[in-house]
Amino acid sequence: MKIYTKTGDQGTTALFGGTRVPKHHIRIESYGTVDELNSYLGLIRDQEINQHYKELLIHIQDRLFTVGAILATDPEKSILKNGKERLNIPKISSNDIERLEHEMDTMNDALPPMTHFVLPGGHQTVSFCHIARCVCRRAERLVSELNAISPIDPNTLMYLNRLSDYLFVLARKLSNDLQANEIKWIPEKQ
Repeated sequence: MKIYTKTGDQGTTALFGGTRVPKHHIRIESYGTVDELNSYLGLIRDQEINQHYKELLIHIQDRLFTVGAILATDPEKSILKNGKERLNIPKISSNDIERLEHEMDTMNDALPPMTHFVLPGGHQTVSFCHIARCVCRRAERLVSELNAISPIDPNTLMYLNRLSDYLFVLARKLSNDLQANEIKWIPEKQ
């Protein structure tokens, strides 16, 4: 199988289902940003971190491929006339969301209470988490915009929201585990 197809040379790409759209379409921006996020999660996973976090990141990366597949599917071509799904695309479940919530609760229980915002940084691995969190928030904004045009399963948007929260808590937990300096943001008085 060749990687290049030459079908996108005129600035369009095909969704699952065959519909061609411009490469700058909000649907393409949405799943492209999810793909970018997935790559950053791979970068975090490649760091010297606890095996449990690595395994969870692999699971999250799998879920992000599901999110990408959902976003890359033309909703008008995903259901057959008899009401059955044309494409067998997995879904994001409430269990996926609850798993992130459980992981955050577990990490938060091991951390000192947060009394201030913290400046991103302190250790390269922590910084990668903060970058991933920001990319996740951008993906969430794009999917929210897409949802206003073409409704998306609510669990997809909720998952991205929880994932950005998870990445923030993971950054704090890794700061703690790596004994990195967590700098509180205290606004300067003018």
